[in-house]
Formats: sequence, C-alpha cells, structure tokens
Amino acid sequence: MLAEEVIVRPIVTEKSNDGLQEGKYTFEVNKKATKVEIANAVEKLFEVKVLKVNTMMVNGKKKRVGYHQGKTSDWKKAIVTIDTNPSDKTYLAKGGKETKANKKFKDSIDEFMGA
Repeated sequence: MLAEEVIVRPIVTEKSNDGLQEGKYTFEVNKKATKVEIANAVEKLFEVKVLKVNTMMVNGKKKRVGYHQGKTSDWKKAIVTIDTNPSDKTYLAKGGKETKANKKFKDSIDEFMGA
C-alpha cells in the first residue's frame, strides 16, 4: 500500500491540538492499514521519526433525514507519537568503526495545521 493511500487526512480537533505539544498527531487512516504501515507512511511523507502508533476503530453514527434512517461509515483513527528531540544514531560499521546515520529528521509536522 502506498503512503498516500494509508493516510486519508489529519484530524484537527481541540483534543488533537492539545497533543501537539507532546508530539502526538492524529490522522484518519485506511481501515486495512497496520501500525507498521502507518508508521512508515508518516516517516516517508513528513520526514519525522515515529516512536509509537496507537490505532482505534471509530463506529459510524446513526443519522436520519425525515423518515429515512441510515448510518455514516466506520473509519480508523491513528494517533502517531513522533520524536520531538531527534538525535543522531550511531552504529558499528565494518571493521568496528563507529558511524553516524546521515538521515535528518524534523521535530514537528509543519503541514499538519496547513502552515
């Protein structure tokens, strides 16, 4: 599944805005997406380091228009916690030399609020 297919849209509510200071971002995601796919999609699209992904299924609400009654569709919500203080990763390369990872990560998602 492509990263653009996994994340449907960001969820902007008062509760999700409170989590932004802690590095928690809320997204509506594809119902078939797994936590690993969601983490990879957020890392690819926004160039941040994902620490944790929490998912939940949201049941649709019953709605009625006049006599007719129906139901809105169910959807999946993901709360993604990112690393707000990314540091360089070091690992041992061939010959036992210590090497730093050259990938740079952002500390926030600027596109989340439309900025």
